[in-house]
Amino acid sequence: MSVVDDLTRFVLATSFDDLSSRAVDQLKIRVLDSLGCAIGAVDATPVRLVYDAIAEFGGNPLCTVLGLGRSAPDRAALANGFLVRYLDFNDSYLAPGETCHPSDNLAAVLAGWECGDGDGPALLTALAVAYQVQCRLADEAPVRARGFDHVTHLTFSAAAGVAKALGLDLEQTANAIAIAGTAFHALRVTRTGRLSHWKGLAAPQATAAATWAAFLARRGITGPAEVFEGAKGFMDTISGRFTIQWADEKPDRVERTVLKRYNAEVHSQSAIEALLELRERDGFTGSDVERIELETFDVAYDIIGGGAEGDKTRVRTKEEADHSLPYLLAVAALDGQVLPAQYAPERIAADDVQQLLRRVHIHPADDLSHLFPDHHACRLTVRLRDGRSLTADKRDYEGFHTRPMSWDTVTEKFTRLAEPVLGQPATADVAERVRQLDDASRADVTSLLADLNGAIARHLGREDRP
Repeated sequence: MSVVDDLTRFVLATSFDDLSSRAVDQLKIRVLDSLGCAIGAVDATPVRLVYDAIAEFGGNPLCTVLGLGRSAPDRAALANGFLVRYLDFNDSYLAPGETCHPSDNLAAVLAGWECGDGDGPALLTALAVAYQVQCRLADEAPVRARGFDHVTHLTFSAAAGVAKALGLDLEQTANAIAIAGTAFHALRVTRTGRLSHWKGLAAPQATAAATWAAFLARRGITGPAEVFEGAKGFMDTISGRFTIQWADEKPDRVERTVLKRYNAEVHSQSAIEALLELRERDGFTGSDVERIELETFDVAYDIIGGGAEGDKTRVRTKEEADHSLPYLLAVAALDGQVLPAQYAPERIAADDVQQLLRRVHIHPADDLSHLFPDHHACRLTVRLRDGRSLTADKRDYEGFHTRPMSWDTVTEKFTRLAEPVLGQPATADVAERVRQLDDASRADVTSLLADLNGAIARHLGREDRP
């Protein structure tokens, strides 16, 4: 059998009964967290531009597009996926050579689910499958060092999750994965140098393409059966050789994914927590800071600290700011928080943060690098103008798998993001309905999506549009 055959059998064999109670709880937390990120992004200009493009193109109204109404499944995956991804506040998975955002699968899985006949447990099962596929490929087949973006794995996982949600058979599922894994790959330049809106759109576009692949496969379109191991296949051209025993996999990788306490690239989380704890303990403000020094693990340094992926002291846009450790530590010192407000254009351009970020110095440390990804370690020194030097060491942060966020903490984050859009009663209602997803009927989930869609549309003034 081919690798796709093995993977497909894992997808079809996985049932809700295979999910541990902890995995179910973590999946519901990820859904709530993702919805909060999505609702918090609805006013962003790039999101409005995507809405406008979808409205212009139209589409058979099969699936919910939050705030816009209904459209075709691939367009729902694109729009809802961009909502989840735009703030860069959604979950992550940390592997030795790769970092990804498994909740990027949610919008595509939802689109497939709306076109299937499953209930709440079926939705969670399809999402668990997508998480497992993406995370295990990140573990065993990292692509970043070869110049490809992590959303390359997402094409495989989203196709698997959509196929599961749609209820495709063995042959259709294999073809969906094969088509998506052959046709849609992303370059790492998306996240290097001068960053663009595509940083937030690369994953939604990948899942939209994977969704399209699944619907083609449902019609009978076939794909290369040896997409992984064949001549000029994925292993030959992108990942190198690897082995995953899919028959032995358990759908539990969601338990190792991590959430973000701060609205910033995931590798910054422990450093931001360390700085804010020092700020609160010692009572300094940003104007008191002469210099900030951070030692961190090499992945953080390479991606957001000024290493392999470019200068991080030239910060002009939201996309550059949330991927710049100098900016993130500077704005945290000045504002006492890193949330969406810290990415307003006027905040990014302000003299105080632009001057302080140039006094932030980042260095990789071998001993901290050896601890990654099991730990999220850093050493921080804040030197104040009065001559004091304040230090903090971290091995994790709240939201890391060693110190996971509770349902209540994630609900607080969801409320902060969603309440300005939905209002208080609706926000609390959505959180409670997500908490009950594992017992939800199809009608329950459909009603939740419709209510969310209507509330966001009213906020945006789009309720009367087609």
